[in-house]
Amino acid sequence: MARKVFNSPSYVTPCVVDVAIKLLRPQSWVFLDGKAHVDYRKGLNGLFTRQALEIYLPGQEEVYDKYFDIFVELSQQTHQGRPVPYMPMFRELMCAVSCRTFVGHYMSDSAVKKIADDYYKITAALDLVNFPWILPFTRPWYGKKAADMVIDLFAQCAAKAKVRMAAGGEITCIMDGWIKSMQDSEKYRQKIAKGLPVDPSEKPSHILRDFSDFEISLTIFTFLFASQDATSSASTWLFQLMADRPDVLDKVREENLAVRNGDRDARFTMDMLENMPYTRAVVKETLRYRPPVIMVPYLVKKSFPVTDTYTAPKGSMIIPCCYPALHDPEVYPQPDSYDPDRWISGTAEAASKNWLVFGTGPHYCLGQTYATMNLMAMIGKASLQLNWEHHVTPLSEDIKVFATIFPQVSVLLSACLRDA
Repeated sequence: MARKVFNSPSYVTPCVVDVAIKLLRPQSWVFLDGKAHVDYRKGLNGLFTRQALEIYLPGQEEVYDKYFDIFVELSQQTHQGRPVPYMPMFRELMCAVSCRTFVGHYMSDSAVKKIADDYYKITAALDLVNFPWILPFTRPWYGKKAADMVIDLFAQCAAKAKVRMAAGGEITCIMDGWIKSMQDSEKYRQKIAKGLPVDPSEKPSHILRDFSDFEISLTIFTFLFASQDATSSASTWLFQLMADRPDVLDKVREENLAVRNGDRDARFTMDMLENMPYTRAVVKETLRYRPPVIMVPYLVKKSFPVTDTYTAPKGSMIIPCCYPALHDPEVYPQPDSYDPDRWISGTAEAASKNWLVFGTGPHYCLGQTYATMNLMAMIGKASLQLNWEHHVTPLSEDIKVFATIFPQVSVLLSACLRDA
């Protein structure tokens, strides 16, 4: 049923929740429909190719180096080895990784920290039912102020990136790559307009118009909006599940050391990440077992025959849920058991119709390969650099929903450096 909704763009359009349109702005590309949405996506696809993803790896690893040191200091010095709630740290870590991937070093560490701290207000504003207006001192009001701050910071980054890329700077982040494509498109248009000969190799794969700093900022903000809560959820579950299943963690360590030829300090490469089938299975099983996003609200544009007996009326909201498809016992035997091997020796990989973690249809997640690779890189590096213990409670694997899903009790961890 969820798949049918995702694949019915003539009947429905994503709306998230009412306040999200106000936070992301109505003109945001994610709310475009039909050909306009398809054309916009084409201009973004090149930012998530294999070649592009490899460019972003050094910035991501730089963030992991920094935050793993912070994890150890938090556990060993600040709290003397006692377990402490780590979910806020994972939210900050994932925000920092996203910002470095999206806008590189155009944003200061203090600005990244500000976004990480205030993004909670954006998440808290996303109530399913709310007033149609943003009233002062309500959660949507605080969320709107936080969103405006993020949009302003990203616009400042865009202005800096345009100058640097025009001067011949190298691509280091998504914003660089997108702006470089815009500038290459403009050079191509100018040559054509002047009647100059143009070699076919000079024609960009997708000719882009020039986007304003504000338009660029809104798009980058949608990337953060899509990734922040989802990756925070996934990283929280990953660290908890690995701590509670040391046999699985040992296999991840063994594989990650092997692809680094025994050098645990070897830096990420795409070749390395593409040759870690077990680590990939661990990430995919985590996303299946505890899918970060379990529902996605859609607005019905015209009467939608959902089943033979029910038609959703125009103007109503329909909310497909991914969880049942990912816990279908006919597709995933013993679905409530965490079993990475089902992705290697089982039939899980063939069940593409049930794999709705990143959606499907015209609005599927552009960054699904990036997200999976990023989580693989994170847990692989952590397995070699850190030891961590989880303080288990009876509610540890129970679920609470805060936009995405998290453990019912904030994951209590203690981390230390792993001996060489």
